[in-house]
Amino acid sequence: MASYGLGGAILHNMLFDYIPFVMLLLALFVVTGGIHINGDIMATPLVNTFILGMGFIFASVMGTTGAAMLLIRPLLQINQQRTHKVHTVLFFIALVANCGGLLTPLGDPPLFLLYLRGAEFQWFSTMFPEWLTVGGLLLCMYMVVDRYYYSKEPAEAKLRDLTEQSPLKVLGARNFLYLGLVIAAVLFLNKSYIPAMGEEHAPLYIAFLREIALVVIVLLSLFTTRKSVREANNFSWGPIVEVAILFVGIFVTMTPAMMYLKQNATALGLTEAWQFFYSTGALSSFLDNAPTALAFHQVAEGLPIAEGVATVAGIPEILLKAIALGAVFFGAMTYIGNGPNFMVKAIAEQEGVKMPSFFGYILKFALVVLLPVYIIVQLIFLPF
Repeated sequence: MASYGLGGAILHNMLFDYIPFVMLLLALFVVTGGIHINGDIMATPLVNTFILGMGFIFASVMGTTGAAMLLIRPLLQINQQRTHKVHTVLFFIALVANCGGLLTPLGDPPLFLLYLRGAEFQWFSTMFPEWLTVGGLLLCMYMVVDRYYYSKEPAEAKLRDLTEQSPLKVLGARNFLYLGLVIAAVLFLNKSYIPAMGEEHAPLYIAFLREIALVVIVLLSLFTTRKSVREANNFSWGPIVEVAILFVGIFVTMTPAMMYLKQNATALGLTEAWQFFYSTGALSSFLDNAPTALAFHQVAEGLPIAEGVATVAGIPEILLKAIALGAVFFGAMTYIGNGPNFMVKAIAEQEGVKMPSFFGYILKFALVVLLPVYIIVQLIFLPF
């Protein structure tokens, strides 16, 4: 990056990081916004755990934002008769809006940016053991907690939950096809399969072939999905416009910082995978995890690489894994760690759920529930 000079580096980041980043978010936002699930079934601990588990799986396929927006309203509708549901939303933020999106570059924005830096699409699936460990631990914890709170539900609430039921329905199902096309575009429209896309002077329609395909998919979804489906999802352009504007500033302002980090990487004292895990995680908790992942990738790029060490995206594979894990997992530590966190909180509050404050979330949930799980993952997979 430094070889471009500051102006050239900013332009390069905007063209080859920002535009692909925003176009993928736009495609996932529009396609998942065209799918609506409604209905009301019994909100038993088993049912709730199953929904969180499915969302955990969906997050790697349709992105944490897409999976969260698809499932949060049906989950709240199913639990509307229950008096204790704050814990369900908290675990939903952790499992669906963050940790579940680890297995593909579609899953979470920082992973897509690492994908753009050279990590193969299939490489992210190598983190399956870490993904399964976190998901298994959190789902088991949730099942125990929800069984406890379910036992505390008043008899009247359980009776209403039993009698006020309606079958689940999925509207806008054709968007699952468009979702498959988004996955195919990211998987196959890249320089690994089309070398011409990586050439320095490639024509724009070749260099941005993936983004052109995503625009076509967005248009297909918009013109073939009934307006009533998006209205049922309260779909609006506001959130994606805000994200696009916000990240213009982030991508521009982080460029000189990234150049500095790369040039002074050895002076920071970060050399071990566990250090990258916690450093990336700590910053991801209070700054959006996408630029954080890029920043620590720059640090790793500035470190010497020992002979024979396996590399991915230009850095030792173990460091890339630590950065990815830290960015994705620790994005759940605060409401601002990852984009969908605050959106889920806002929707839950609209439905009458009294969510914890910013610091209440950290003290009562993140530090007590999430951090111990992350420490277990680090000790198993990224030991000291």
